[in-house]
Amino acid sequence: MAGVGGAETPGRKAGWTVLNIVVVIYALLPVLWILSLSFKTPATLGDGNLIPREWTLENYAAIFSTTEFTRALVNSIGIALIATAIAVVLGTMAAYAIARLEFPGKRLLVGVSLLIAMFPQVSLVSPLFEIERTLGLFDTWAGLILPYITFSLPLAIYTLSAFFREIPWELEKAAKMDGATPGQAFAKVIAPLAAPGVFTTAILVFIFCWNDFLFAISLTSTENSRTVPVALQFFTGDSQFEDPTGSISAAAVVITIPIIVFVLFFQRRIVSGLTSGAVKG
Repeated sequence: MAGVGGAETPGRKAGWTVLNIVVVIYALLPVLWILSLSFKTPATLGDGNLIPREWTLENYAAIFSTTEFTRALVNSIGIALIATAIAVVLGTMAAYAIARLEFPGKRLLVGVSLLIAMFPQVSLVSPLFEIERTLGLFDTWAGLILPYITFSLPLAIYTLSAFFREIPWELEKAAKMDGATPGQAFAKVIAPLAAPGVFTTAILVFIFCWNDFLFAISLTSTENSRTVPVALQFFTGDSQFEDPTGSISAAAVVITIPIIVFVLFFQRRIVSGLTSGAVKG
């Protein structure tokens, strides 16, 4: 970033450094504020200080002491993992076909996938609500898993197809010449080479499912399938006179931790997957 638009001089480097610091602080300030609120006592929640004057873990203990949060956390983990597994398996097969095979309707399939990915989700909430009420899927895990798969599958196809196109197909031909069947060549030669792409796609799909709020609040009504982002809306505290801000902040920190861990550990793979899909998809 320091070399954009001319020669690198000490003054330009200092300017870009200051600008980067300001941008990072601006982006992290809401996160730091939520983190601060989660460690504050009820008496100091409104003092306006970023650093708590009195530190406490009561807010974290409170959210894990009831089933309201723990049940929602189990729902979020289960629904996101199942939707991710199904979307990645289907996306792997579709991406392999797009990258490796020539068949009628190939371009149409890619176009329809792109259309689904760009479709405004809010316009489908009402039809999905009526369909799931009729089929008995409303307020169930399946009622959330199905729309998650629908909207994450195009992302999986685009990301994986970029990885599959980079694989040298001569290796598959060599395996077949050695006597391997098409299934064995795919499982023993192609699948291991595509494993990093599959793993990257799984992370992206999991993050999409984990962060969803629109479908989760529209297609659930009880704790049976309510996920954490929606459960936060219903935190009321022990009584109407209690401010649940501390508990809500603690819950927000807990559900953000998995995403931060994924991004920090797999940052390069995530960026590689997104840029490969953008350039070659």
